[in-house]
Amino acid sequence: MRIYKRSLSLVLATAAKRLFPEAQVNIDHSVTANGFFCTIGGREPLSLPDVERLGAEMTALVEADLPIARKTIPLSEATALFAREGYQDKVRLLRFHPLADIEVYELAGLMDTFYGPLVPRTGYLKHFRLRHANSGFVLLFPLPEDPEQYPTDTSFHQLTRAFREACQWLHRVGAEDVGALNAAIDGGHVRELVLVAEALHERRIGEIAVAIAGRPDVRIVFIAGPTSSGKTTLAKRLGIQLAASGMHTYAVGLDDYFLDRDHTPRDEEGELDFETFNALDQALFNDHMLRLLEGQTVQLPRFDFRSGKRVGSRDVSLAPNTMLLVEGIHGLNPHLLPGAPRAALFRLYVSCLAQINVDHHNHIPTSDARLLRRIVRDAIFRGHSAEATILRWQSVRRGERRYVFPFQEEADVMFNSSLPYEIAVLKPLVEPLLLRYDHASIASVEAQRLLQLLALFLPADADLVPDNSLLREFIGGSIMEKVQLAGAVRS
Repeated sequence: MRIYKRSLSLVLATAAKRLFPEAQVNIDHSVTANGFFCTIGGREPLSLPDVERLGAEMTALVEADLPIARKTIPLSEATALFAREGYQDKVRLLRFHPLADIEVYELAGLMDTFYGPLVPRTGYLKHFRLRHANSGFVLLFPLPEDPEQYPTDTSFHQLTRAFREACQWLHRVGAEDVGALNAAIDGGHVRELVLVAEALHERRIGEIAVAIAGRPDVRIVFIAGPTSSGKTTLAKRLGIQLAASGMHTYAVGLDDYFLDRDHTPRDEEGELDFETFNALDQALFNDHMLRLLEGQTVQLPRFDFRSGKRVGSRDVSLAPNTMLLVEGIHGLNPHLLPGAPRAALFRLYVSCLAQINVDHHNHIPTSDARLLRRIVRDAIFRGHSAEATILRWQSVRRGERRYVFPFQEEADVMFNSSLPYEIAVLKPLVEPLLLRYDHASIASVEAQRLLQLLALFLPADADLVPDNSLLREFIGGSIMEKVQLAGAVRS
C-alpha cells in the first residue's frame, strides 16, 4: 500500500502539472487510513469540474501504461532542477542530504523525489478515486482487503479542522517541512522552535480546560486516542490547568483495568489481543467509577506490564466536587460507563494529528511518529526490543481501526499531540534500537524503512525538551510522572 500510495502521488503530481502548470500539488495530510487530503497551491481552490478533469488526466496516464523510471543523478543537478521548478521545500531538504547523488523518479518528463520504491509502470495503478472537498480534494486509495472498495466516509469535520489548525501552526513555528526543521537545527535556532511549539501545546490545553470549566455538570473527562499519543501526560497537564481554575481532579488510567494476561482475549491469528475493548475488565471499571462519584471508597487496581498482572491496589475516595480524568484508548467507546448521564461526560480525543511532512509530495504518516515514540518507550519502560514492538504494531493498528478511530468524531474536543521537532529528538534514541534487528525477521523491512525516514532528519538533543513536555512520556525524564493532583483521599 505504501508503494501504491507513493506511485499514485507521482501520477497526481504529473497530471496536475499538465493541467495547471503554474500551480503546485500539496499532499497535506491523511483523512482516513486510505486517503490523502490535497490542495493546489498557486491558484484558487479547484472546483468540482477541475477535480473531475484532474481525475480524468490521471486515468489517461494510467491507461497509457507509461514507464516510471528510477534514476540516480548528482545532488547538484537535482537541486538546480527543483529550484527551477519552484520546489523550495525539496531544495531545503537536499541542502542537508549526506550523499553526492540522489535517486529521482521520472514520469512523462516530470522528475520528483520519493523516499521508497514505486511501481515500474502506471498501468499498475488502476484503482483510485478523487473526491472534491471545500478547499481541496481527497485522493482515495482502495482498501487493502478489497481493491474494488474505497473508504465510504471522508467527512471527518472535527479531524479535518484539527489537521488544518496543525498545518497553520507548523508554518507559524517555521517547521513546515523537514528541510525547514533541519535548517533550524543547523542554524542553532531549534531551542526557540521547541519553546514556541510547547507554548502552543500549553495554550491549547488551557483552552480545553476553559471549555470543561464552562460545563458545570461534567464529572468525568475521558481522554482517549490511539497508542502513544501522550494521553497520560495530557491528563496531568490538563488537571493542572483545571486546578488553576479552582477545580479538583483525580487521574485514572484505563490500562490499570486490563484483564490479567491469562484472561486476555485472542485475535483471529490466536495471538493475545491487547487492543480489543474486551481486554478491559469493563464491569469492574464501571462499578469503581460510579462508586467513586457517589463518595464511596474504592480499591483502584494497578496493572504491571512486565508481569501482565494486576500487582496491587490503593484505597481511594474523592474529595467533594472532584472531577475524574480517565485516560485510555477506549475512552470514547459508548459502552464505557453507559449508566452515566451524557451531560456528566466530556470526551477529549488526542493523537499526533499532523506530523511534519518531508516536502509537498511526501507525507509522513502520523502513525510513524507514534511508532517511533512507542519503540523508545517500550525499550525504556517495558524492556521490549524494537523488533518486538514492530511485530506487534500491525495488531495495534488493527485494534485502532476497530476500536478507536470509529468513535473519534464523538469527541467534544480534539488535541493534536504532535511536536514538529520530535522526530529529530527521537532519532538518536531510536536508531540504535532499530539497528539491532534480526535480518531474517519480517520486522527487518519496517526497521529499514524507519531508518531511511530518520536519515532525512538532523538529530536534536533531548536536553532541549522541557521536563513537562508530552514527549517526555516516551523518552523519560518527565516531571509529570510523580504529579499527584489534589482531589483524592487515600487510606
